[in-house]
Order: sequence, then structure tokens, then C-alpha cells
Amino acid sequence: MNPKVDDWHGKRVWLIGASTGIGEACGHLLIELGARVIFSARNGAKLAATVEGKPRAMAAPLDVTDRASVGRACDHIVAEWGGVDLVLVVAGGYNEMRADAFDLAAANSMIDLNLRGVFNCLDVVLPLLLAQGTGAIGIVASVAGYGGLPKALVYGPTKAALINLTEALYLDLHPKGIGVYQINPGFVDTPLTAHNDFKMPALITAGEAAGEIVDGIERGHFHIHFPKRLSNSMRLARLLPYRMYFWLVHKVTGL
Repeated sequence: MNPKVDDWHGKRVWLIGASTGIGEACGHLLIELGARVIFSARNGAKLAATVEGKPRAMAAPLDVTDRASVGRACDHIVAEWGGVDLVLVVAGGYNEMRADAFDLAAANSMIDLNLRGVFNCLDVVLPLLLAQGTGAIGIVASVAGYGGLPKALVYGPTKAALINLTEALYLDLHPKGIGVYQINPGFVDTPLTAHNDFKMPALITAGEAAGEIVDGIERGHFHIHFPKRLSNSMRLARLLPYRMYFWLVHKVTGL
């Protein structure tokens, strides 16, 4: 569904949300494969340490909730490297929430980061990719976007929106020669999941997640989801009638 990537050498990859976790791991792997990588996140000091001693790496600090800062980072990247071949929007956050403890301020904060932040990136990146007439964008959603889950009252809907968004982007951008990747990880051992107080089935490392993402992009897949034993189970569960789906979620989670 997307062009395959046979060689990463010289490819300019912009990772938005790359100070820790999946984004950082993707950056290190892509550098090993020969790509030129821009690491972006809010923590400028961490980014500087990450790219130190790496001639094919650049730090471009930004805050996805601030459209102007994303624009400044993009201008810097274009001035230094002339453009980008792949943008991966990995930035996101998780805040456990259930209906009996709904917090509007926390909900809006998560929407700003997980959803509006992606639109801020699109506002900057889409004109660049369209002007180039080539390139690709990948957006990290989550298997939590496949269906409603306990403790994901706001997180889940933001990720479901990103799944819908990438589908719409593919329909619009594929005819123009721009690749689109929908990336749905399961549970990944990162600072984001470190405080979860529930069992995380099929937990994988950030390095394993990065490997899955890069492999999916190389193969030209639109829908990159992993680990398959979890993601495929959740996709199948979503096909069940609601009575069965709710029963299954309750049985598996105990919530």
C-alpha cells in the first residue's frame, strides 16, 4: 500500500517525540541502518545528549502543543537538510481515567497532546511533503484505539481518532505519491507505561517496537500493528456483538 524502503542510507527521518521510549529507539535503529535522523521533543538537553557524537543526527526541540514551535523546528530542518523523506509522529501521553473519576482538565491536556498536537504537526508537515511531491508520514496511535477499554476513557478516544485520521490521510495522500503509515503498538515497556498498576499482556521492549515499525515501513505496510498476538486478538474482539465484546473485556481485564 506504500512504496517499500530497500535502503535507508541518506533518508532524512524526522522523529517527533523522540526523547524516550519508542521514538528514541526508532532513531537509534534508523541511524544504525544508515538514515539521517532528526530527534524532536520538548527536552532539549536530553536531545542534545542523544545526538552528541552522531554526525547523521540532529536535535530540533519543539512542543507539539505549540504550533509555532513545530513550525520553527521544521524551518530549521529544511534550512539544514533541505527537506524530509519520512516524518514519524510518536509524541503522546497517557493518563488513566474512568467515568467515576472524570477530570476535564486532565482530559483536555491529553487531547491537546495526543490529538491536537498531531494536527499541529500536520499543519506544518503536509505543505512540506506536498511541495516536495514525495515523502511519507507515520502516526503512532495504539491498539487501545480499536475499541473502548477500562481506564482509557480519554486516551482510547484520542487514539481511535488517530486511526480514523490516518485512513483519511491515506485516501488523500496516496494518489499524490505521499506514503501514510498507521502505527498501533500494544503494551511497550517505556516511561509512559512504567506506572501502570495492571497486567500488561504481551509486553515488549521499546527496541522491539522500533524493529516492528521499521520492518513495517520497509515492507510498505499501511497498518503496522504489534505484537500480533495482542493486536490481532483485539481486532477480532472488535468484530463481536457488543454484549460479547463487553463480556470479554471484563473477563480479560477484571475491570
